[in-house]
Amino acid sequence: MKSKLWAPALVAALAFAGAAQAQQFFRIGTGGTAGTYYPVGGMIANAVSQPGKLVATAQASNGSLANVTAVAGGGIEAGFTQADVVTWAYTGTGAFEGKPKITDLRMIANLFPESIHLVVKKGSGIKSVADLKGKRVALDEPGSGTLINARMVLAAWGVKETDIKPDYIKPNQAGDKLKDGALDAFFFVGGSPAGAIAELASSGTGIELVPLTGAPADALRAANPYFAVDTIAANTYKDVAAVTTLAVGAQLVTNAKMDTNMVYEVTKAMYSDAAQKALQAGHAKGKFITKENAVKGVGIPYHPGAEKFYREAGLIK
Repeated sequence: MKSKLWAPALVAALAFAGAAQAQQFFRIGTGGTAGTYYPVGGMIANAVSQPGKLVATAQASNGSLANVTAVAGGGIEAGFTQADVVTWAYTGTGAFEGKPKITDLRMIANLFPESIHLVVKKGSGIKSVADLKGKRVALDEPGSGTLINARMVLAAWGVKETDIKPDYIKPNQAGDKLKDGALDAFFFVGGSPAGAIAELASSGTGIELVPLTGAPADALRAANPYFAVDTIAANTYKDVAAVTTLAVGAQLVTNAKMDTNMVYEVTKAMYSDAAQKALQAGHAKGKFITKENAVKGVGIPYHPGAEKFYREAGLIK
């Protein structure tokens, strides 16, 4: 009799264990909480989570370089990165020159353009990158794509890192120091509007964005085709005029070893009608996260799961 009573309980326990086992976790490395990766990553995590099946979460991190390394090492399932950083990591070029190639990186999607912001106080007299000589300039933290791009921009304008007084801090910390007069300028690469800069502009601190145009910008684009001309529209940040700058694509990448079906389901969910509405309503950069933009500017192989979705959608052959 006892064995008959135990049988349904055992079946139920095994079924529960199976359901618990079936639930998968999908951690997405983003960036600092005051940037663009973090809020957009949170929106994507919400969009692709499936109750009882897939729990997606957005995690704050130091940015592109840190995410690429964590994805490659299996510390996270996916991560946001700049198009240039992931291409360099995969090919062992640029910032990864002389380092082992990270050949396990795979593309899920190109997401949105990331603008290079060079922020200064209104009336500072800094009108060009060349004017940064002798100034206190924040270049973001080691591990960020911003630091790499800031160094490229400085070099293109003939400014050495020794010509400035560099600070290696996050954009929200840089914003506070600029407001307090302890900093003259800071770089940030991210989708506009970026939280730290929007907060600074709204705080009553008058700011300006320095344009990245002319021969140095043209030379930078010629040497690095992933850079595009970009305009940050007037009043993207409170009382800040329109500015022409450069941008690089933000991309979502994973590891070649990730389960094909999981990546397929994640990719498919990102471009569902419900997810698309939520992304467009949630952030100014959400409107760029379309399946048509997903296959632009891709410099590494697709993950088979993502590739399957794009082939079904007729976006790649």
